[in-house]
Amino acid sequence: MTADSTEFTAFYQAARNNCLRAVYVSTGSRDAAEDLVAEAFARAWARWRQVRRHPAPQAWVVATALNANVSSWRRRRREQRLPDDQQLPWADPGTSADPDVMAALLRLPVRQRQVIALRFMLDLDTAQTARTLGMAPGTVTAHTARAIARLRAELTSGGKQEAWQ
Repeated sequence: MTADSTEFTAFYQAARNNCLRAVYVSTGSRDAAEDLVAEAFARAWARWRQVRRHPAPQAWVVATALNANVSSWRRRRREQRLPDDQQLPWADPGTSADPDVMAALLRLPVRQRQVIALRFMLDLDTAQTARTLGMAPGTVTAHTARAIARLRAELTSGGKQEAWQ
């Protein structure tokens, strides 16, 4: 095994679940998220010498997955969302995601979900999130504020206030 493959394997094992969660929140589909993340990691492996020097390789993988998703939207010309009454497929071992919080996240507009996923699931700062999504830092801040306000309003009205304090 080469040093590159050993390093990439360690990166994949450490980053896969975080990237999957971020893409899942952004897409609203577990199956699509798994496909997109697998594709993004395949692209990362093909460009590993460049990706490993990226300031945030996980963000590179998520951005690649989200870009692939946008390309598929353009091909299909419509977004598929989970119906509100569909059971969420969030059952990864070691994941303590509250189903009510996940459902509320999935009801956010796509850009707000993407910002929340990158800022809070991958712990990127505003500038990194802006670069990853190709938007201005002020836009990231605005999307973050709107998303948090909407989540807080929705979750506190349903008795989930403790999730955001």
